[in-house]
Amino acid sequence: MGHQISRRRFLECGAAASALAVVPLRTWGHPSYAMAGDELDFPLVDFHAHIESDFPLERAAQVAKERGVKFGVVEHGGFHQTLASDDDLKRYIERLSGQPFYKGMQAEGLDWMECFSKEAVAQLDFVLSDALTFPEKDGRLVRLWTSEAKVVDKQDFMDRYVDFIVRVISQEPIDIFANPTFLPEPIVAEYDALWTKERMAKVIAAAVKHEVAIEINSRYNIPSLAFIRAAKDAGVEFSFGSNAHGEEAGRLDYCLKVAKEIGLKRPDMFAPAPADKKPILRRTLARLGVGESHPS
Repeated sequence: MGHQISRRRFLECGAAASALAVVPLRTWGHPSYAMAGDELDFPLVDFHAHIESDFPLERAAQVAKERGVKFGVVEHGGFHQTLASDDDLKRYIERLSGQPFYKGMQAEGLDWMECFSKEAVAQLDFVLSDALTFPEKDGRLVRLWTSEAKVVDKQDFMDRYVDFIVRVISQEPIDIFANPTFLPEPIVAEYDALWTKERMAKVIAAAVKHEVAIEINSRYNIPSLAFIRAAKDAGVEFSFGSNAHGEEAGRLDYCLKVAKEIGLKRPDMFAPAPADKKPILRRTLARLGVGESHPS
C-alpha cells in the first residue's frame, strides 16, 4: 500500500527493518526446494514475486524452474501506481499470458478499487495488499518500512495498527493479506510482547470472516509461529511469499520451516479462486448487502 516512493525499493529501504534474519537458501539444498517440497502435499508457490528490468520474465521463469517454485507475479495497482486503469491491467495480463506464472496485483491504498472495473480485476489470479502505509493521527501516511516510522507510544501504536489491519482485511476485496504482523524498526525487537494473543485474535478473526489468506513471509520471517498456529486452528488459509524484487524471488526458507513444524497441509493453503468467485465480485456484492461502503 505504497505512495510515490515505489515499493520497488521496499527491500532496500526495509533491509534494516527486521531483526529476524532470513534462513540461508542452502538450508534446503540450493538451488532447488525439491527435497523440502517432497515432504509437502501441496505445490510450492511464491505468491509475492516482483519482476524488474534486471529480472525479466524469461529469467524469472528460469529461476522458478531451478528452485521448483511457481511464481505469483505481482505489480503495484491503484492511484499513481504502475497499474492504474483497466487498460493498464489488460496490457499487464497480456504481457504475462503464456508465461508459467500466476498473475497478481499488489493493491495500494484503500481506494484502489476505484481505478478498475470489477470485471478487469477478476481476470487476475489474485490480489494481495498489506498495511505498511499507515495513517497517523494527524492524517499523514507513514511508510512503516522506512525511517520515517516513529513510535512514541508503543501500545497506542499497536492498537491503532491492529485496527488498521482489520480495516484493510475487512474493506478491501483481496485474496491475500501480505507482510502480516510487520513491525517498524524501532519496535521490531519487542515483537513477541507487542503481538499479544488479543491483538493476534482480532486479525485472525477478520481473516476468517472475510475469507482472506494470510501470507507467510520469508523476507521478514513473519508471522510468528504462535500467530500461525492460532490462525491455522481458526481455519485461516495461508500463502507463501518472498516479497522479493529480482533474484531472491522464490526463496521460501521460513515458509518451508513453518510448514514442516506446524504440519501445514493442502487444505490449509491458498489457491486462486475461479473467475466468477473472485473477492472483487463476491465481496463487492456482500458489502452492498450489509451496508458497508468503501472509503472515499
